[in-house]
Amino acid sequence: MDFAFSDEDREFRASLRTFLESHAHLDREAVPAAMASTGWLTVAWPREYGGGGANQIRQVIVKEELFRAGVQVDGVGLNMLGPGLMVHGSEELKREHLPRIARAEVRWCQGFSEPNAGSDLASLQTRAVRDGDDFVINGSKIWTSEAHRAQWMHLLVRTDPDAPKHRGISYFILDMNSPGIEIRPLIQITRLHAFNEVFFDNVRVPARNMIGELNRGWYAATTTLDFERSGVERNLFAETDLQRTIEAFRGDESYEPGRRAHLRLGLAALSIEVEVGRWFARRVAWLQSNGVIPNYEASISKTFNSDVGQRVTNFGMNCFGLRGLEWNETGFLAGMLPYRYLDSQRMTISQGTNEVQRNIIATRGLGLPRD
Repeated sequence: MDFAFSDEDREFRASLRTFLESHAHLDREAVPAAMASTGWLTVAWPREYGGGGANQIRQVIVKEELFRAGVQVDGVGLNMLGPGLMVHGSEELKREHLPRIARAEVRWCQGFSEPNAGSDLASLQTRAVRDGDDFVINGSKIWTSEAHRAQWMHLLVRTDPDAPKHRGISYFILDMNSPGIEIRPLIQITRLHAFNEVFFDNVRVPARNMIGELNRGWYAATTTLDFERSGVERNLFAETDLQRTIEAFRGDESYEPGRRAHLRLGLAALSIEVEVGRWFARRVAWLQSNGVIPNYEASISKTFNSDVGQRVTNFGMNCFGLRGLEWNETGFLAGMLPYRYLDSQRMTISQGTNEVQRNIIATRGLGLPRD
C-alpha cells in the first residue's frame, strides 16, 4: 500500500475544499447537486454512468472532505447500491439508475435487516413469489435508515423457501411509491428519526429489477456490504469526536496535575488509534483502486473504527464528568457529548455486528475453521 497521496490527489483535495467553501452558503443537501455537474460526487465511477473515471482513492478524498464540510449525501446510493450495481446489475439497471444517483436526483434506502434476521441476515423471511413478469413481496424490514425519505430501496427477499438459507435469496430494486408499502418511524435513543419499519403487503416488483441471478442474491449483496463496511465514515466520526474532546481539555485548567497527565496519555493513545483506523479505511480504497473487492479487509476497518469510536466517546464522557451530561445546544460543547456517546453505540451493530465481522476476519482473512 502507498502511504502517501500523489501530488495530483493533493491538488484534487485542495480544489474540492475550495469548492465546498465557496458553496457553504447553500443548504447542506443542495451541495451534492452542485457537485454532480463537476463529476466529483461520484468521481470514481465510470464516465458512462455519470462519474469522473478516477480511482477509489479520489472517492475517499471526496468522502473525507464532504464529512468535514458537514455536507449530507445519499450514502446508500453513492457508497453501497451504486458500486454493487456496477458489479452485479444488468446493463439496463445500470443505465437507468446510476446516472440519477450521480446527479444526486434520488435517495435510496436498504431493505436488509428484519425483526428476526439481523446479525444472522441470511435467516430473512420476507417472501417474493413469481407472478408473470413480476414478483409479489410480503413481509417486513426493520432499522431501515431514511426509508421515510427514500424514493428507491434495494432489498433482499426469500424466493426459494426450501433451499439452504444462503441459497434461496434474491436481490431487487424497488420503487418506494409502489402500492402496498407502509412505513412506520422508529425514534432512536438520540431522539432522532432515521430508522423505520417497512411493511410489504402484496407489493409488486418487476422481475427485470433483480440484481444478479435468481436465488443467488446473497452473493451479490455481500459485494454491496463490502463497499458499505469500508469504515471511512466511522473513522471520521471518531476523529471529529476526539478533536472536540482535545480542544475542550486544553482549555480546562481545573484538573489537578496527576489527573491531567493521566488524561493526556489517554488522549495520545486514542490519537494513535484514530490514525491507525484512518489507514485501515484508506487501505480498503487502495485495494479497490487496484481492482480488488475487499472482503475481510473491509470487516477489519469497520470493526476497528467502530470500536475506536466508542472508546473515544466513552473517554470524553469520563473526562468531563457531569458537564458531559448536558444535552442541549447551550450546554457544554453544545450538548454533543451525550449525543455522540449514545450514537456511537450503534456503530458496532449497524452494517453487521462486530461479532459477525470478527468471524469474517477469522474465516476469510486468517483461514481459521468454522467449527
